Amino acid sequence: MATASPPVEGTAAAATDPAANPTVSPAATTANGAAGAAEVFVPLLPGGALPPTPEATAVIVVEASPTPEPTDEPPPTPTPGSSPTPYISYIPDYTPRPELGASKMGLHVARPNSPAILEFVRAAHPAVVKGVDDLGFLGEVKSVSPGTVTIGRFSVDPQEYQGEPEAAAQALIARQLPEMVHHPYVDYWEGWNEPDPNMDRMDWYARFEAERVRQLAQHGLRAAVGGFSTGVPELYEFELFVPAIEAAKAHGGILTLHEYAAPDITFLYGDPLPGYPTYPDRGPLMFRYRWFYRDVLEPRGLVVPLVISEAGIDGIIGNRPGPDGLGWRDFQEFWVEQGWGPDGPTAFLNQLQWVDNEARQDEYVIGYTLFTASGGRAWESYELDGFLPRLAEYIVSQKTEGGR
Repeated sequence: MATASPPVEGTAAAATDPAANPTVSPAATTANGAAGAAEVFVPLLPGGALPPTPEATAVIVVEASPTPEPTDEPPPTPTPGSSPTPYISYIPDYTPRPELGASKMGLHVARPNSPAILEFVRAAHPAVVKGVDDLGFLGEVKSVSPGTVTIGRFSVDPQEYQGEPEAAAQALIARQLPEMVHHPYVDYWEGWNEPDPNMDRMDWYARFEAERVRQLAQHGLRAAVGGFSTGVPELYEFELFVPAIEAAKAHGGILTLHEYAAPDITFLYGDPLPGYPTYPDRGPLMFRYRWFYRDVLEPRGLVVPLVISEAGIDGIIGNRPGPDGLGWRDFQEFWVEQGWGPDGPTAFLNQLQWVDNEARQDEYVIGYTLFTASGGRAWESYELDGFLPRLAEYIVSQKTEGGR
């Protein structure tokens, strides 16, 4: 989980205009005003530029206003048309679809200090569970749910693009290997967390990750390469990462990415990446991975398994609409108003059901690890412990006869 996220790119017209999307919930339309309004929220690109779309000049850009100085004067009377454009959630069909097979919902664990974690694993047998630093609990996960894929990561600080990338990878594995061998129940090992190397350093990072794959393979271990944050990299940058994917494919590795959105999970879904066509089943935030696979990996014959190793709601995303907030707990009232469900947990689960329905249509996706369980005060608004029984109930409901 990063402490900040870059501004997101694209327009929300296709995802928030009920006229363009007949599946927008009537409840959401009622909660936010007339469905025929033509103005929609548009986030700013880095540097303040508008997205490169023909419609860019016809929409309103909504920016956060600075906090005013305290004053005894009454607030000014708003003039017609001056209020911020309301955000209308795009609410797709989130009806559970057990015919798609076992759920791909899993769990990210910040600190394995809650009994709710293993209770969830015992009940749900989730597709994937990820741990960070304190990894002994993953052995217990494997013992009660052998089919669950486990991912481990040790924190690396600092993450520096210095020296020859191969030497840097060798040094990292030399430091981590003595601890790794004590965790044979970890299926895949991540390296860096949420790198954003950009064009000038992507070649370095690709070589670093490829060498890390090879170093782990020498010891019978498998790597999870990538670890990119939500909203990055750009498609042309990801093309430079292909050497790391080639190494992962050669040595039984996987790709990991992070996907978050806010104020709800469908924000910007259906919007394009800069300079590319619009597709109805991918976006710059959620299901960004479909750009990487369909435009880069599939044509090259480099499809490797994928885990979204952090996922959920993250209000840190820049230039977004909706109320202030960070994790999913902060947006519950907003979701109810939008029409996502009668209460906050149900509204959250409905969003996750939609994600699960989509992800199960991509065979290479292993699963999503929702952020996070037992996060403590640092991640209080993201905390999933109390939600895990609802999530387990849903996962169990999706198991088909003969499935996991």
